[in-house]
Amino acid sequence: MKPLKILLVDDDKIQRIKFIKVCKENKSTNTIVEAENGEKALLLLDDNTKPYDLIISDLNMPRMNGFEFLLKLKKSNKFKNIPVVIMSTSNNKLDLKKCFDIGISGYFTKPLKYSEYSKKVTSLLEYWAKSEVVC
Repeated sequence: MKPLKILLVDDDKIQRIKFIKVCKENKSTNTIVEAENGEKALLLLDDNTKPYDLIISDLNMPRMNGFEFLLKLKKSNKFKNIPVVIMSTSNNKLDLKKCFDIGISGYFTKPLKYSEYSKKVTSLLEYWAKSEVVC
């Protein structure tokens, strides 16, 4: 599988650590850049020399939440084609619909059990490592 450059946007440090742990357990060669909210994520995107292959974002974050981040991202000619997967504790169908209306590529709820979380993240990364995307 090709290595991905991933922007991980989540205000919860434990969630970011968990995601990175799953990557390490899978001996992933992905590059993961972390942002605590949408505002910081946009700064990282602007300050980047190599484009990101994938953005994984939470919805409920301070300063700039996931919806606000998505709207800004998808309005940008420079970043609108980067695939975005939402990884949230929200299983609200309205949130899901709103995200897909904005233009996300996928959505999953964060399972409480680590083994289930690991399976979902592993499947997600395997899928995107095999996919062809135009950024």
